[in-house]
Parts: sequence; structure tokens; C-alpha cells
Amino acid sequence: MKVSVTHKDGMKFEAKTAKSSFIIDCPVITPVEYFLSGIITCSATDMILMPKNQGKTVTDLKIDGEVVRAEPHPAKFDTLHLEYSFNSDADDLTASRWVMASLETYCSTINTIRDTTAISYTIIHNGKTIKTDEKMISGGGSNIDMGEINGCPS
Repeated sequence: MKVSVTHKDGMKFEAKTAKSSFIIDCPVITPVEYFLSGIITCSATDMILMPKNQGKTVTDLKIDGEVVRAEPHPAKFDTLHLEYSFNSDADDLTASRWVMASLETYCSTINTIRDTTAISYTIIHNGKTIKTDEKMISGGGSNIDMGEINGCPS
């Protein structure tokens, strides 16, 4: 993977990838906000593709992420809490497994920060809270096989 960032003017930068480009307009949206958005989007793609691969459907998916950052600079992420809210035609156990498979195995961005960031999550499935403020075990992740996922490449 390769990304090239070019200064445009003021605090605007253009990021180019092999497939596309986009403008980063600081401080309207900061690089850290883009970073957190990428982390969340990585997991969101898993939450659509895993169910699809199992003949299930997820609707109304919303993932909120809240970070507490260390002081002083470089202000790394100390904690990250993710709240998954979605509806599906699966049972609560299966829905919970989708979240865990994303967090533990498939989402490369979350697994990139998990050794240095305390990660927790809440799951609201079909309007019912099924997990509250669960702590993700830091470390190298685990292998929860939910099948091949070919959404947004790592």
C-alpha cells in the first residue's frame, strides 16, 4: 500500500492512493479524526460483509467511536470505546460474534493500535443492548474464522 500526500494551499492537503484521492482540510477535519474514521470504517465493512457471507443482512449500522488521548504530545490514544448499533436477521450470539471477529481478527486498523490502546465496546442488536463496556484483550489478536472477507483491502 502506498499513499502520497501533497500540500495544496493553506492547511489543505491532497492524499492520493492507487485507486483514488481526497482532500484533507485541516483543521476542519483533523488527521486524527480521519484516522479514527478509518478505524471505525474498517470494522463497519466487516459488519456488512461477514453477515452477507453467511446469508444474513445487517441494516441500520452505526458505530460510534470515542477516544481519550494521552497528554502531552504526541497525544496517543489511551482508550477507544466503540458502540456498535445495528439490526439483523441473526440471533444475538451470532451478532456478537461478528463484532468480535472484526475486532479480534479482520480489522487491521484496530489490530494495529490494540497493543497500545485499551479498547472496549458495546453492542446494541435489534434495539437491545447485548454487551456493555466489554474490554478487548490487548495483544496479538486471535483467529476467529468467519470466512473470507473481501471488502476494503488492507
